[in-house]
Amino acid sequence: MAEDAGKSQELSSTLRSVAAQLMNGPEVVIQPEDEQEQRLRVTRVGSGRLRTVRVKINGRDVQAIEQNRKKPSRWGELARRGHQVVQFQDVATKKYLAVAVDGEVTVYGR
Repeated sequence: MAEDAGKSQELSSTLRSVAAQLMNGPEVVIQPEDEQEQRLRVTRVGSGRLRTVRVKINGRDVQAIEQNRKKPSRWGELARRGHQVVQFQDVATKKYLAVAVDGEVTVYGR
């Protein structure tokens, strides 16, 4: 149990860092425990020019995506109100793993 809590805390910390860097700079730098440092360029996609970056976390490819303000979801509403919202999606399964709103991370399915 304590080990799971530690991994969950580490994941939340990594996602928080990725989200902050995605929204505030041209690259994301992460140094997961026991892994090599990753320096990744933030790109912009779609007609809305949304920021995105693909990172490897715990052996999984994860896409961090700035929330589209035009979406009618609650996340889109928060983004329209000026909050920084970043969604995290597993590249292989296309399932959303977590969301970060102004640095507060919510991991789905826990």
